[in-house]
Amino acid sequence: MATTRLFVSLCSMAFLINLVRVVYAPLVEPLQAAFSVGPGTIGLVVTLVWTGSALPRIPIGYLLTVIPRHRVVLLSGATLAGASLLATFANSVVTLALGAFLIGTATSGYFVSANPLISELYSGQVGRMLGIHGTATQLAAVIAAPLVSLALLVSWRLVFALIALAALIATAILYRIAKRTEFPAASGVDRDFVGAIRGEWRLIAIGVAVFGAASFLWQGIFNFYPSYMETARGFDPATARNLLTVAFAAGVPAFWISGQLVDRLPTLPYLFGIIGSFIAGVLLLTVTDGLWGIVLLSAVIGYVIHSMFPAADAFLLSSFPDEHRGGAYATFSGGMMFGQALGSWFVGELVEYGVGYDAVFQGLALALAVLVGAFALLGATGRLPAATDA
Repeated sequence: MATTRLFVSLCSMAFLINLVRVVYAPLVEPLQAAFSVGPGTIGLVVTLVWTGSALPRIPIGYLLTVIPRHRVVLLSGATLAGASLLATFANSVVTLALGAFLIGTATSGYFVSANPLISELYSGQVGRMLGIHGTATQLAAVIAAPLVSLALLVSWRLVFALIALAALIATAILYRIAKRTEFPAASGVDRDFVGAIRGEWRLIAIGVAVFGAASFLWQGIFNFYPSYMETARGFDPATARNLLTVAFAAGVPAFWISGQLVDRLPTLPYLFGIIGSFIAGVLLLTVTDGLWGIVLLSAVIGYVIHSMFPAADAFLLSSFPDEHRGGAYATFSGGMMFGQALGSWFVGELVEYGVGYDAVFQGLALALAVLVGAFALLGATGRLPAATDA
């Protein structure tokens, strides 16, 4: 019962952690207006959220060799509350950027510590439980655009104020539950951070290259999705934000279903199939104009990319041995997130330079197709370490 309560509490924290990351996407236009800056500058601010969610992951992985995972989760909750307050009262782009980076740091600490903890609490059903946990994060993404629409009736600052308050409450509840929970013996046995990297570097490198590249493209798409739909497709701002909500809403069943499937299907073919479907969806989106076609493609893209996340985490966390899990996962996660974080900046800069959204997305999708095709070929010939470990 204590383990169940702890898991529910982690899901509530995951909800807030992801909400504060994705809420920047529907805030891109309001923040540009509030601070009188262009898409490149706001793209950089958004990138700082994801950079903050990437850069500290490897140092936090080392921290997990000396501090229990649940304490790092608690520290992340406290950091989230403070960083959200800073964003609430930001009076310049510099302050806003600092708040964004600290918000990213809080999310970094959470996922690096919570995902391995869940895999150890439920070692026999890693995919299923990570899928449920991911569903909680995705529910936050679904409400992000409607929340922003409501908050803008008052101020964009209200969004961060509400998140700060909720984070304080969630952290306090998690603290009380953790004090009554007995954690598994596997949790925290990984005390050799460098040894974990040396032992699992091939699998880490493959994960960073494949999943990081797919996430890079998704990052660039969803953070500019409302702007893309307004400027390239001619939709009004409300409809553009609602199309982003469609993509995020499709991720709710994706996390749940993919978490179930990855425990039952051949993992690498399943993962490569997911990414291939994502590439096809993005390419079709760039040549589709009708509203209902775009609604359908938004749902397809949202479903397949969010199917990748729990499948990738479950695959890697199940593949890493107990003595390497924390350090290896943190290194993979940090590398992948750093690559992902650059997506918003890259797309924003190209658009501000004058390249159209369609051309940017087509180029990135084709580059991803070449990369994934190469790894799929290596996997089919048994030349990937992940293929033999799976």
